[in-house]
Amino acid sequence: MIFKETSIAGAWTIDLEKQADERGYFARACCEAEFASRHLCTRWPQHNLSVTRGLGMIRGLHYQVPPAGETKVVRCFAGRAWDVIVDLRPGSSSFGRWTSVELDAAAGNAVYIPVGCAHGFQSLTDECVLYYLMGESYSPAHARGIRWDDPTLAIAWPLPGLAKVGGRDGTLPSFDDAVRQSRAETEAP
Repeated sequence: MIFKETSIAGAWTIDLEKQADERGYFARACCEAEFASRHLCTRWPQHNLSVTRGLGMIRGLHYQVPPAGETKVVRCFAGRAWDVIVDLRPGSSSFGRWTSVELDAAAGNAVYIPVGCAHGFQSLTDECVLYYLMGESYSPAHARGIRWDDPTLAIAWPLPGLAKVGGRDGTLPSFDDAVRQSRAETEAP
């Protein structure tokens, strides 16, 4: 496995280290020792599968607040996705910034998203399948989100003319409102 730091503190890209021959290749997709050597999460109590149909569809930006904050490892199993991480950690050197990684099933790459960051993606193919390793189980009471088109973040989605959102993602609060809400929840007695 090949780990590379991103511009978001604690977030990593993970490329496969392929052992190839005429039959194809073999590679480790997850290794407890490799994650532990970087002081990353090694416990994955929940695994999720996301199937997105339609070029340009956007899911997110999602996260969970403490005590159910989530670490995620996201890998594309079919198609391609433009994956976004937004740092929501007030004390972080990258607070309020975002970065992106193109996940490609053919490449087999993944992204490690630390607790305290929001995550979303735009499908770059008509059929996009993402597989998530989750460091915490889903907790509806702790689930939060931020608008995909928030002007403060100004995320440069690759297919803006094809951008479509559905469900609750169209009604999520702005970055500033989400930060204010988080502070209020943290400071409440």
